[in-house]
Amino acid sequence: MAKHPESTDQPSAETLEETNARLKAGKGAPTPSRAQQEAARKRPLVPGDRKEAAKLARAKQAEARERARLGMAAGDERYLPMRDRGPQKKFVRDYVDARFSIGEVLIPVMFLVILLTLVPSYEVQTIGILALWAFFLVAIVDVVVLGFSLTRKLKAKFGEDKVERVRWYAAMRALQLRPLRLPKPQVKRGRYPA
Repeated sequence: MAKHPESTDQPSAETLEETNARLKAGKGAPTPSRAQQEAARKRPLVPGDRKEAAKLARAKQAEARERARLGMAAGDERYLPMRDRGPQKKFVRDYVDARFSIGEVLIPVMFLVILLTLVPSYEVQTIGILALWAFFLVAIVDVVVLGFSLTRKLKAKFGEDKVERVRWYAAMRALQLRPLRLPKPQVKRGRYPA
């Protein structure tokens, strides 16, 4: 007959006083009947004060949304959407945030072109539109170069077979104004990730 692995042939080192104390510290109350247990678990389907319950539920949801918003802005992985999670996406965010991208000033340039179209001179309007198209081309070249350099750096850091496709993610982040990016930039300019 095999012995239980925890059993020993040695008598227990517990004294009589310790045994009594252990047994005395037990339940101390009779087992409740099934009816008593069910009654203790019962909760009304509809709360007594529905307006107060709705107000509490709204406050709890607002608190959860605020916590999620702050967590996402801070870059906390628990609150990020799936597209922003993972070490490679963090590396991409930090790399894009560390460099200046031409696309960051795309919105202010577009606003300037809109103002130039209000000028009654046809030549000024034409120059504004041509400058905007030239700026678009420069921004596209910038994000293409960014995509290639990021892919190369990701392969060096994470290995050839572990690299996700992140060029579009990097391009969309690079084309946004820095203060409007979510999650918020975690690095200063020039502080490239290692």
